[in-house]
Amino acid sequence: MSSIIEGYNYDIFISYRQKDNKGDRWVSEFVDALKTELESTFKEEISVYFDINPSDYLLETYDVDASLKDKLKCLVFIPIISRTYCDPKSFAWENEFKVFVEQASHDQFGLKIKLPNGNVASRVLPVRIHDLDPDDFKLCESVLGGVLRGVEFIYKEPGVNRPLRANEDHPHDNLNKTYYRDQINKVANAVKEIITALKKQNQHPEEVLKQDFEDKTVPHKNLKIRIILGVLIFLTLIVPGYFFIPKLFKPAEPAEKSLAVLPFKLLSDEPDKQYLADGMMDAITLHLSKIKDLRVMSRTSVEQYRGTTKTIQAIGHELDVEYLLEGSFQKFGDNARLIVQLIKAREERHIWANEYNRNWKDIFSVQSEVAQTVATELKAVIKPEEKHLIEKAPTDNLEAYDYYLLGEHLRSQRTPASLWKAKGLFEKSIKADSGFVRAYTGLAICYGTLAFYANLRPEEAYPPALKLAYKALELDSLFAEAYKVIGTADLLYHYDFTSAETNYKRALELDPNNPEIFKSFSELLFFEGQFSEAIEWDHRARALDPLYSSSDGLYGVHLYFAQKKDSAISYLTKMTDRYPVCHFYLGVIYLHEGEYEKSINELEKTLSGFSPLSITQLGLAYSKSGALNETQRMLDTLEARAETEFVPRSMLGSLMAELGRRKEALDYLRKGYEEKEEFFLLLMHVDTISFLNLRSDPEFIEIMGKVKVEKQVEKPVPLTIIGRN
Repeated sequence: MSSIIEGYNYDIFISYRQKDNKGDRWVSEFVDALKTELESTFKEEISVYFDINPSDYLLETYDVDASLKDKLKCLVFIPIISRTYCDPKSFAWENEFKVFVEQASHDQFGLKIKLPNGNVASRVLPVRIHDLDPDDFKLCESVLGGVLRGVEFIYKEPGVNRPLRANEDHPHDNLNKTYYRDQINKVANAVKEIITALKKQNQHPEEVLKQDFEDKTVPHKNLKIRIILGVLIFLTLIVPGYFFIPKLFKPAEPAEKSLAVLPFKLLSDEPDKQYLADGMMDAITLHLSKIKDLRVMSRTSVEQYRGTTKTIQAIGHELDVEYLLEGSFQKFGDNARLIVQLIKAREERHIWANEYNRNWKDIFSVQSEVAQTVATELKAVIKPEEKHLIEKAPTDNLEAYDYYLLGEHLRSQRTPASLWKAKGLFEKSIKADSGFVRAYTGLAICYGTLAFYANLRPEEAYPPALKLAYKALELDSLFAEAYKVIGTADLLYHYDFTSAETNYKRALELDPNNPEIFKSFSELLFFEGQFSEAIEWDHRARALDPLYSSSDGLYGVHLYFAQKKDSAISYLTKMTDRYPVCHFYLGVIYLHEGEYEKSINELEKTLSGFSPLSITQLGLAYSKSGALNETQRMLDTLEARAETEFVPRSMLGSLMAELGRRKEALDYLRKGYEEKEEFFLLLMHVDTISFLNLRSDPEFIEIMGKVKVEKQVEKPVPLTIIGRN
């Protein structure tokens, strides 16, 4: 079978080591699955060359016979990159991989092509079935002339490094969270993008040029006159312009100094040590974000590119940054190895790279050195105070630092089990170094996260968090994270909007590149009922980090309450696959819109793992639709859970109100106020559905009035410690 483009013999060439197809015949199974997927991806028949018994040795003459050369004349080359493929002595490496790269680099299309969306891709589409040694990465990249990217079929768990199988018994156990079927689809889609681009380029530009030339040819005797007239007109226009419109002749403004630090890879085959690589990435990102002359993406936006097959150019375009920093890390014994490379995204051009082999005790100086070198390469101005913050080691105790890194890793997973483990690790970190500021704020934030994801009582979460934040400020009065923690407690626990705003502003002064602080301002304005203003702060956060305001779905809720219903529903609908919590927010919006069946449908999707708030809203939707027996069932569920865990009293009260139990509903509402539940902030300006039949009741008005006017005078005042060192 020939290629769909004339002059080529195959569309796809599959290259692999014979030893990788023994036993369970992984490569054969992959090829069969890919052929089936290609049939549903392309309208045309796609030809695939796959030798079921390839040579696994190097020919004595080091020459590739004519038949293989013909087969290698293909559109897309797919090497199955394994632990054994990267071997210069193997036939596949020397006579297929290297030969195709050389051959494609000089054919009519070239090795790298421009895709229809404007991104650049290589015609080599690697399929990786093992984690590779660092030397193998370098070997591959030396042939490709760029970063090794592709589609990963790797199953990971501690101590395991093998290909992902088509029928895993428990695919959710895979640390990569990848499914074989999805990866096959990614390969087929990538092939389609490449071939579509090649088909568009498969024109005959010489004919176009010839036609263009023939249409525009003029008699020779008029050519000289036309040239002279053209020059005179040009001078007439351009010379006065130089003097009277000088702005047109000024050099272009320098490109924005924008950067994203991509997830660092772990060099060793120790998945349980990934938190160390993530910690290095986070530390360097944090250092860079302290430089006001840079715009730095935070981790939430770059996390989506962990293990991605997208090109550097595509990632830079999607994140809207000029530069990307890639890194690989390994800790072995008392030593550490870090490889970093700075790339200009639009051109996929390496600006700077270095390899650091240092003692683990010097890791903070390495983080500082990398950040400052990157800033210098980007010609960013580092102010003296910024340099001081970057060079300041967070702790002298490496045991405390290790506890902290693992705690941050677990806290980011946001499950009750991981959060309780994280809490214990932060406590160990503080015990190991009582002067470690980040450990205090890490534990403080963990308390707040436990309140939401593990239903920790507000009085058990926020007072300890405040105490920890003030301790952090005693150690470092310029630590922005501590002010943000205090501001959040002011808002969600003390209901004190003024103090929350003061502390958020202080945090923003100290850390102007932190999108979390902008998002905190957005939430403050949202709870105050200033919905349009909340969206303005969302947009500021999204300018720094496009995904930060997306990950929890609240941006869609803000849009809805700012009278942008269609945009909100469209946005949340698109986000449900990535963030299931968006089903909850869609359900809430449909509830407020009176579309109860849609509300019930969305809310029921969140029952398996969401908070009592989801059960409460579903109970309300049932009530509004007339299914009071289902509302009673939701109330029974909450009351049963309340016997073993914390369930906000005000939520129980809202369902009692629906069932006509006025006195009990108001009693529970008052108890909820006494517990300082966050639900009250929603009742003020946002949730106009709960307690609807009691809103004119004097007792309801009296309880809610306390929330609106009360100021807590017992709180410490953070401004009293500003200025301490």
